[in-house]
Amino acid sequence: MRKTLVFDAADMTAAVFGACDEYADAVRDAFGVSLRNERGADGKDGLTIEGDADAVEKAEAVFKYLKVLLMRGESLSLQTVTYAISLARDGEFDALESFGNDVLAITMRGKPIKPKTMGQKKYIAAMKRNTVVFGIGPAGTGKTFLAVAMATEALRKHEVSRIILTRPAVEAGERLGFLPGDLQSKIDPYLRPLYDALFEMLGPENYNHYLEKGMIEIAPLAYMRGRTLDDSYIILDEAQNTSPEQMKMFLTRLGSNAKAVITGDPSQTDLPAGTKSGLTIATEILKDIDDIAVHTFTERDVVRHRLVQQIILAYEKYGREHAHAQKKKENGAKTARKDG
Repeated sequence: MRKTLVFDAADMTAAVFGACDEYADAVRDAFGVSLRNERGADGKDGLTIEGDADAVEKAEAVFKYLKVLLMRGESLSLQTVTYAISLARDGEFDALESFGNDVLAITMRGKPIKPKTMGQKKYIAAMKRNTVVFGIGPAGTGKTFLAVAMATEALRKHEVSRIILTRPAVEAGERLGFLPGDLQSKIDPYLRPLYDALFEMLGPENYNHYLEKGMIEIAPLAYMRGRTLDDSYIILDEAQNTSPEQMKMFLTRLGSNAKAVITGDPSQTDLPAGTKSGLTIATEILKDIDDIAVHTFTERDVVRHRLVQQIILAYEKYGREHAHAQKKKENGAKTARKDG
């Protein structure tokens, strides 16, 4: 089968092929198609795709998606191409065609914040529709940053009067008492990712202004006890490190006109061995309640360096193999006891 995709300019054709044909090679390797850059009788550049019918259809869907991104003025990366390939490989053509140009917010540097994956798009939609949203998934999927972007937009539009960001101060290999400074200095390292996201969205001056006015509060989870949080956008980050009691305490702080986003990665808990995560239990208990949404990201939604996806997959594979080997060992021990 053979198909030709026409481009309006030579630089657009070069862009979809990538530097040293990097993007084209990724599509060739994924679908086993041949690609040629040809100029038609009308003088326009064209990309000719040849190969198995199914493979050609999928490759064409990838390049159509990349063309749309370029027409919007967006830049391409190998990560973008890899994501498009994964959607096409799974036959998710509707996802490629419907991927919108939604701008969630604009940073202080003028950078538009947009969903980069369908998982992120669904996460944003869940935050818009629901009062409480759980964002579950691996590192690098934008769980915290997108929640902070939603919160700052709500503050700018006067939908809430303050933003409250919190994390459990779990000691992940280091002791708070060994860190220098007063209590604020000791807890700052735990809250640094939240500061970074706010600085990106608001800029240092606006951040300090909101902080002085009490419109932004960043504090350890323990500081939430006994409070009622009205007219607030509340984000609980690293929630896999909460105990069931802490999670229940946090969720029952919600007051009138309040929204809460709880983010975490159950695979990266720093809780003591044998301690159940409040995040895991809460999502199981609350998943069927109206106005509460549980959104799960996968490694395909990772928007950091492409190696992060491979690292996550490698750890998942190791975990499965280790669990299988452990189960096999336990079954062997049971059989030996029976025979004995």
